[in-house]
Amino acid sequence: MIHIIAIVTALPGQRGAVLREFQKNLPFVRLERGCIRYEPAIDVEGGPAMLTRIGPDAFMVIEQWESQDAAQDHATSAHMAAYAGRVSELLVSRVIYAVCAI
Repeated sequence: MIHIIAIVTALPGQRGAVLREFQKNLPFVRLERGCIRYEPAIDVEGGPAMLTRIGPDAFMVIEQWESQDAAQDHATSAHMAAYAGRVSELLVSRVIYAVCAI
C-alpha cells in the first residue's frame, strides 16, 4: 500500500473555488482501480498552539492506494489532467509526498 499526502495551496481567497473543483472530481477518483482513500482536509479550528497549520488558503489531500501502479495510473488519468487544467490558474503550489508504512 502507498500513502500520498498532497498539500495544495491556492491563491489568496481561492481555496473555496479549488475545493469545489476538487469535489466535482472526487467521485471519479474514488472509482479508480486501487483507490482505498482519497479525501481533502483543512486545518482544525482551535486546538493547541503547538499545531502547525497549513493555512486558510491551503488544503491537504490524504490518499491511500493499493500499489504504486494504481497511484501512478491515478496521477496520469484523464480526469486528473482535466481537474489540473481547471485549477492551474488558481494555485500557488502543490507539494506531493509518497510514503509507505514501515
